[in-house]
Amino acid sequence: MASFTLTPETWTKVKIKFLRKYRDLAQLDLSFTPGQEDQLVQQLMGLVKRDQEYVEFTIKKALADPDGNRL
Repeated sequence: MASFTLTPETWTKVKIKFLRKYRDLAQLDLSFTPGQEDQLVQQLMGLVKRDQEYVEFTIKKALADPDGNRL
């Protein structure tokens, strides 16, 4: 189970940060449905070729300062 909760608004901000960091994801549809955080983590793990711990850490870091420009 994911160790964070996303809303459509916070996902929009996190997604922008992911797209800045991983520019090759720009062409992909990174959709998210509230309550489906685990599926999102699994999808991102495959796309960025990182483990679950890294993906969750990156998302939580983005959530810590959603209006900031850093990831």
